[in-house]
Amino acid sequence: MHTLHIILGPTGVGKTDYALALARRVGSPVVSCDSRQVFREMRIGTARPTDAQLAEVPHYFIADRSVTEPFTAGQFEIEALALLDRLFQDHETVVMAGGSGLYIDALCNGLDDFPPADPELREQLSARLREEGVAALRAELRLLDPESYAALDPANGQRIVRALEVTIATGRKFSSFKTHANKERPFAIEKTGLTRPRAELYARIDARVDAMMAEGLLDEARALLPHRALPALNTVGYKELFDYFDGKYDLAEAVRLIKRNTRHYAKKQLTWWGRDASIRWITLSE
Repeated sequence: MHTLHIILGPTGVGKTDYALALARRVGSPVVSCDSRQVFREMRIGTARPTDAQLAEVPHYFIADRSVTEPFTAGQFEIEALALLDRLFQDHETVVMAGGSGLYIDALCNGLDDFPPADPELREQLSARLREEGVAALRAELRLLDPESYAALDPANGQRIVRALEVTIATGRKFSSFKTHANKERPFAIEKTGLTRPRAELYARIDARVDAMMAEGLLDEARALLPHRALPALNTVGYKELFDYFDGKYDLAEAVRLIKRNTRHYAKKQLTWWGRDASIRWITLSE
């Protein structure tokens, strides 16, 4: 049976090098499951593989669309399954690598059968989010769908908007769509999780942020400033620099916040995967 081998783990742990070594060993391309490396304009801030690494084996879902093109976990599920169907015609094993837990879950288990987006309603709700703040939308969601109100991250305004959009457009609670069983896939799935001692991981994260700044992350973020409202730019490393451009703090503080928020994101990634007993964890060390 064909096997999809997924290399996952927190940001900065070393997934790219590990996946490349595995891909060379088994003769596989690398399929990225990173929700931000897919965007062409976000090269430095997403720690995209270098040109030399990309040249070692074929890569997919790397820099293949613009930040102006919406891309969701549901789209990734559909496109990645179609890609794997083609790749498995020539490869017994395919290597996938990335840190986007929702994208990995979508591919492995399928997503809930949510209705398509209503762009006009979403824009109305997004405008309210900007003008009234997330608390006002959460109060409305509490009345319409208490289950989603209790379950969703109160700081995630986009998710609150989506829950309200689905509830208002369909007349059904957003939470009522979360009832599906896992979908069967026509291939075996192996998951390898990479981790490191916390102090070592955090030191790698801090060093990588310094390297990104030296490589030109500030200029990359400045070029993306006109697109800051897009979901793709709601990303650590860009948000903090946008606030710096707005004069909220100086550059040194922006860099400190990028490091801190990246560490927080790594902790959230590990928490997400802590519920998945199928992952075989490997502790790396310098």
